[in-house]
Amino acid sequence: MESLSSNKSFGGVQQQCEHQSKVLHCAMRFSVFLPPQATDDNPVPVLYWLSGLTCSDENFVQKAGAQRMAAELGIAIVTPDTSPRGVDVNGDTIADDEAYDLGQGAGFYLNATQAPWDKHYQMYDYIAYELPALIEANFPVSDKRSISGHSMGGHGALTIGLRNAPRFKSISAFSPIVSPLNCPWGHKALAAYLGDDQALWVKYDAVELMKKIKGDTAHLPPIKVSQGLADNFLEQQLKPHLLENAANQVNYPFEIKVHSGYDHSYFFISSFIDEHLIFHAQHLLK
Repeated sequence: MESLSSNKSFGGVQQQCEHQSKVLHCAMRFSVFLPPQATDDNPVPVLYWLSGLTCSDENFVQKAGAQRMAAELGIAIVTPDTSPRGVDVNGDTIADDEAYDLGQGAGFYLNATQAPWDKHYQMYDYIAYELPALIEANFPVSDKRSISGHSMGGHGALTIGLRNAPRFKSISAFSPIVSPLNCPWGHKALAAYLGDDQALWVKYDAVELMKKIKGDTAHLPPIKVSQGLADNFLEQQLKPHLLENAANQVNYPFEIKVHSGYDHSYFFISSFIDEHLIFHAQHLLK
């Protein structure tokens, strides 16, 4: 693992690192904010943030303004990239992809099964397993984890969190894609990465995962969703009511807040990121 940059922020340290991923078979970058409380004698819990389409690890770090509250609460934040980059896929480098919603910057946090994507696009395993193991082995953090994200990253946070409930204490999302089976972004990405059999798509659809939950839900990680009502993707791509309805049907600990006038941008995220960090702290710091 190589440190690419390090900047002091609110008494803590904001770093960017690169490592060779065994899961993705390529070099990957990630960013990590360590609050001032983080020491070898005092490992701190971690919030994993998953960014959306076209983003890298840098968007959240530079635009969300999360470091101040994370430093106050004593929580580390790890921000991975959204896909492999620069590796050869089908004869062309990913950097040459023209579509913003497929390939570079659009990994959709799943394990691809279809060529040419299956060699490198194993983002589900990377986020759920490889990256946490790397972080916990190299930084003063504990194995207490929560997960959050925006848009495509909200989809990733919901699906990874729901499928790995013992590994994550809480889940949150801004403007998430809640049901790839029911939106154009999802159909394009899942068909390319997983093939045309929609029965294979279900495990990457938060609404379908929610519907399958049975029994007592009190022990499962609570979910918090924030959605702007001026979001131009709300009706066609996001459809948060589908997840709200499914959560209500199984009595899942789920909360959604809608915000008039807010759109899909980081102006929305930065306005309410403190609220999400406090939500996660209630579960990470127990």
